[in-house]
Amino acid sequence: MGSLVVVGAQWGDEGKGRIVDLLSERADVVVRFQGGANAGHTIIADGQEYILHLIPSGVVRGKTCLIGNGVVLDLPTLFEEMDQLTSRGIDLKGMLWVSDRAHITLPYHRLLDAAREAANPARKIGTTMRGIGPTYVDKMMRIGIRVCDLFEEDVLTEKVAANWEEKTHGLRHLTEEQKPHPETVVAQYREFAERLKPYVVDSSVLLEKARREGKHILFEGAQGTGLDIDFGTYPYVTSSNAAAGGACTGSGVGPTFIDHVSGIAKAYTTRVGEGPFPTLMEDGIEERCRQVGHEFGATTGRQRACGWFDAVLLRHAARVNGLGSLIITKLDVLDDFDEIKLCTGYRHNGEVIDYFPASLKVLEACEPVYETLPGWKASTEGARQISDLPEAARRYLARIEEATGLPVALVSVSPSREGYIARDQSLLTYSFESGNLEAL
Repeated sequence: MGSLVVVGAQWGDEGKGRIVDLLSERADVVVRFQGGANAGHTIIADGQEYILHLIPSGVVRGKTCLIGNGVVLDLPTLFEEMDQLTSRGIDLKGMLWVSDRAHITLPYHRLLDAAREAANPARKIGTTMRGIGPTYVDKMMRIGIRVCDLFEEDVLTEKVAANWEEKTHGLRHLTEEQKPHPETVVAQYREFAERLKPYVVDSSVLLEKARREGKHILFEGAQGTGLDIDFGTYPYVTSSNAAAGGACTGSGVGPTFIDHVSGIAKAYTTRVGEGPFPTLMEDGIEERCRQVGHEFGATTGRQRACGWFDAVLLRHAARVNGLGSLIITKLDVLDDFDEIKLCTGYRHNGEVIDYFPASLKVLEACEPVYETLPGWKASTEGARQISDLPEAARRYLARIEEATGLPVALVSVSPSREGYIARDQSLLTYSFESGNLEAL
């Protein structure tokens, strides 16, 4: 048995859906532990594309899938995903489970999210406007509505009414017809509760049982470490702990439950939304990378800013997540680049620093310190062994290992299920022993 946590080691969009799909082949249970419908994981299997926002990526392989208590649940989005999967022949009964402690995103959360983004453009965060932040606000204010509340009509009615009193000022710009009135919300979510009921479980109990039975458990993060509410570029972050610690608090297990943590990073870096981005590429090169890498958000369709690989950010991610290995995705996107830059430090006020600063003001004033490596000008898409890669590509991966202090365990060279190189089989087998890695 083994328990593996995989997290984004950059600013999200690192290709977690494709990697979780790969790692879930031998998993028994796949757990989503934070975030909400603002996440988008894309999987390509048997020529079909699946875009998931709430349901764990293991669903495509028929694994037991758990939405943990750390997730904020948008039920219309969940039901839409369920319907799409069912229509494609995936039977979710007995496979999909939802924590009874997960908080619910309600209609007024979306409206408040949009209103706050529009109120002060100068301080816009760049959210997906899916109501994620306002849902987490209610959770921390102890006025949130959880899955278990949906099955107690008096509790639901009382909480929605109390919440409505709290929200009316923020929604004063809406007409009476546009406002989601309490009685309407209660009636709608009582109906939702009936559909949801067969899937509700205590996530902690389910995971403890799976562990006792010797099952392999895969914890799937959303967003990335650079967007973590505590360790990201605050305030331009998501509203939950996207770092590995969130796997414990967001699913109901203790730290000793986890056997290994692996971070996923692109061979370059991308970012969506507002906030600093030290390694942003030059305009022409950035657009080329965006088009080749199809760098557009799965949730919103927004184009992603593209930058060079940032080892400072990765060392920060390694520390706060306790990473034991690194998974590199989209190496093939760089196949036709003449040269490739890698950021090894930041220059601030004439001094080179090798840490990721907490201060947004300091970070915005930082300039990247680059090394420039030769490109390989050859396709990597068909590579299945490290020896299949061009020498310059192997040197680039080796330099990433040196600059981050992490072994590269897996390398993705195409969006397909087969398009990867496994240097350490322990991630695939859940054995987590020291692998005999080929020399780069």
